[in-house]
Amino acid sequence: MEAIIFVGVQGSGKTTFYRQRFFDTHLRISLDMLRTRYREQLLFAACLAAQQSFVIDNTNPLPSDRARYIAPARNAGFRIIAYFFETPLADAIRRNKQRVGKQRIPVPAVAGTFRKMRAPTREEGFDEVYAVTVKAADGFVVSTSA
Repeated sequence: MEAIIFVGVQGSGKTTFYRQRFFDTHLRISLDMLRTRYREQLLFAACLAAQQSFVIDNTNPLPSDRARYIAPARNAGFRIIAYFFETPLADAIRRNKQRVGKQRIPVPAVAGTFRKMRAPTREEGFDEVYAVTVKAADGFVVSTSA
């Protein structure tokens, strides 16, 4: 069982990456979809209880944001993996501007998340940490993070 935690600014490609790599094997837990922490916690707890692999598809910029998932998942016997989406702010803003309606995030919010972003480390409790970059035509390159 895997608990995958995405870390990246809005517009960095997290949801597209999920659809390409994990849609068929991992349940997606996202505040964008669920809208409240209460709903998120219910789905998270259900995945832990059912031993269902999942992806946390939120920005998770700080270690404290990620800690809420790491300890419970570890206690439930999950392997915990981080994917850090290394995205220049200009690229994230450009992709965000392509979104429509409520999916588009105000630029100051994207910039604010970018400023507080801290790369995940194994010391936080991750078994593996990967870096993800977006290449031409929204192709992804995944590498082991240092």
